[in-house]
Amino acid sequence: MTVRVLLADDQALVRAGFRMILEAQDDVEVVGEAGDGEQAVALAARERPDVVLMDVRMPRMDGIAATRAVVAARPETRVLVLTTFDLDEYVYAALEAGASAFLLKDVGRDDLVAAVRVVAAGDALLSPGVTRRLLADFLRARPSPAPAQPVAGLTAREQETLALLARGLSNAEIAARLVVSEHTVKTHVGNVLMKLHLRDRIHAVIYAYERGIVRPGAPA
Repeated sequence: MTVRVLLADDQALVRAGFRMILEAQDDVEVVGEAGDGEQAVALAARERPDVVLMDVRMPRMDGIAATRAVVAARPETRVLVLTTFDLDEYVYAALEAGASAFLLKDVGRDDLVAAVRVVAAGDALLSPGVTRRLLADFLRARPSPAPAQPVAGLTAREQETLALLARGLSNAEIAARLVVSEHTVKTHVGNVLMKLHLRDRIHAVIYAYERGIVRPGAPA
């Protein structure tokens, strides 16, 4: 399957660099480039990409507003936000706008390609150095959640899957904990997302933390 990618960044050199790296892959196609948020939203509606690489600071419409508009118009499109550690407050807003993951703007070639594939597949969170760190800080800043309650509509095994997923475990790690196959775990994860009306794994993590199913700093 070819992953269709839209690049949104107001720096032409950044877009050119990302395009060069991504188009060298047999399974990735860059379907367009946007130099501002409004253009990104328009191109996303026209080209229907699988993944948008979205800069935060852009003219006419910033990446937060553009992310919200892209996700609202086509939930299947995953937005991968480009950030730096000194822009954490923008990252938190991007999470709430529907972003699925984050990359540092100085990301390496292999990490960029892997991130695009991971986000397109919806299979996992990104590296502990970016997404999990930002997510943990984001959740610590929120009021303490109420004591955990069983989630209505989820089976006991799905509840276990949600709790392990929220601790950052991969499908393989969850399978080992539950002594089931990875295929079974993927089915459980899909059921959790569908039943709770969540976009992807990162929003399942937010859901679990906000409801006290898992708490910041809890061991994996």
